[in-house]
Parts: sequence; structure tokens; C-alpha cells
Amino acid sequence: MITEKIGNRIKELRKLKGISQERLAFNADLDRTYLAGVESGKRNPSVKSLEKILNALDVSFEDFFKKI
Repeated sequence: MITEKIGNRIKELRKLKGISQERLAFNADLDRTYLAGVESGKRNPSVKSLEKILNALDVSFEDFFKKI
């Protein structure tokens, strides 16, 4: 499913940058449990939430979706 692919990509990028879930959630102004749900593919992020996450990771939408 696409939610699992998106979650896996976020997790991959977060780990590459050496950021904890808690730090990423804080930087994205999202709840850590919400972010954990997105990463596990159990939650479907809105475009706005995805934008916040990608901004916090300093990754463009284009670069994010190249690997999905």
C-alpha cells in the first residue's frame, strides 16, 4: 500500500539524517505518536502533514517521491 511506502520512506530519510522520531515530530510540529503511525503505515498523512514532515527533513516532494 502507498501508506506503507510513504512511511518507510520517511523512516529511511529520518534514519539517514540521524534524527529520532521525537525530534522529527517536534520539528514538524506533529505529535510523536502520529508520526509513528505514519511511519508504520497505519496512518494516512494529509498533504499538509507530509509537507511539514518533509520540511523538517529538508527534503523536497520531488526527491521524496523519486524512491517510492
